[in-house]
Amino acid sequence: MRFPPVKKPLPEKDIDRPLGLDGRRQDRHGPRFPLRRGQLAMMLCGLAVVGASAAIALRESPFRTPPQVVVSTPATATAAAEGPREAPAAYPPRDGAGGGGPSIIRVEPPADSPAGAAAGGGVIVVRDPSALGQDLRVAHLPDRALIEDTGIGPLPMRAADGRRPFDVYARPWSGTRGAKVAIVIGGLGVSQTGTQAALATLPPEVTLAFASGGNSLDRWMQAARRQGHEIVMQVPLEPFDYPQVDPGRNTLTVDAAPAENRDRLHWALSRITNYTGVMNYMGGRFVTDEAAMAPFFAELGQRGLMYLDDGSSAKSLAPEMALRQRVPYAAADLAIDGERDRGAILKRLDDAERAARASGQAIAIGSAFDVTVDAVARWVGEAKQRGIEIVPVSALARDPERG
Repeated sequence: MRFPPVKKPLPEKDIDRPLGLDGRRQDRHGPRFPLRRGQLAMMLCGLAVVGASAAIALRESPFRTPPQVVVSTPATATAAAEGPREAPAAYPPRDGAGGGGPSIIRVEPPADSPAGAAAGGGVIVVRDPSALGQDLRVAHLPDRALIEDTGIGPLPMRAADGRRPFDVYARPWSGTRGAKVAIVIGGLGVSQTGTQAALATLPPEVTLAFASGGNSLDRWMQAARRQGHEIVMQVPLEPFDYPQVDPGRNTLTVDAAPAENRDRLHWALSRITNYTGVMNYMGGRFVTDEAAMAPFFAELGQRGLMYLDDGSSAKSLAPEMALRQRVPYAAADLAIDGERDRGAILKRLDDAERAARASGQAIAIGSAFDVTVDAVARWVGEAKQRGIEIVPVSALARDPERG
């Protein structure tokens, strides 16, 4: 059997070889590095030293912090760039004040009185309205012209030019027509934490009433005035069932002599300054007794103070006494927190709004309970959006000296 001849393999062409193979034996581990490890480490250290030296040499002022360059701008240039600064806004004038020039405010004595007729019609008192009202920047400071210095402390008084605390310390309001509500929150100064919370929460349109028996009253008064609140002083008057029901220290009573009640009133009035008037604290019996009320209102009239009646007594003689003694007078229409419930308080505030829309104005009173303060703060913001103006209580007072 014959086999075919074996062909000799043809020489392999370069194009037919796998990439990277040239027909020679390949070294699987590659070429050996000719340097030892110690020599390599020394070489790397040398390169590092050379690089660091070059970096330091190329730095400007190496190893030294360059001095800072301070650029100052002349004060005149800064002022010119900012433009003229506006002066702090002054306290806005009260309704009818700050415009129109001097005006006749009253005739003393009244022309229809015997003394006025004898004097040929009385003396016309003219006052410049721009002089009334207190600058907000100093609202926490008493006007020295309205202070009588006494042994028990400062007492409010009429100024020599006829200005009254009722005029000067009153918070301004728009003076426009429309529904107006005044809210008075009393009992400030009794609880330190409650007073602080009330000042932090209540809007400045709310009038604050300070208890004469409270603590740190001057500090709280200044804080309230700085925030723009109008304030009144609560005076303890004798209630029924006294002394079992006791309004507090230096209560004015029906059986006390007029001089004794005057001293008690002076004590209450001297506790703070910068208030527009007083408000009764209790007093169900006192306000119905003419012999007790007459000298009380005479003192208020002489000192230029308003009287705010809390409205708790239907038999109060305050309206006629105020007219007789020429005392600015206001009376509360409703109390809002007889029931200490948020919903009930908001409902009473809504009642005040309805009364204001019906008659033009309403006065609501409450105490500085946390629930009352929170409800009032919420309601005021909503009522203003509905077109209700929240005004100080002095704005709703009837003033016999202004007709």
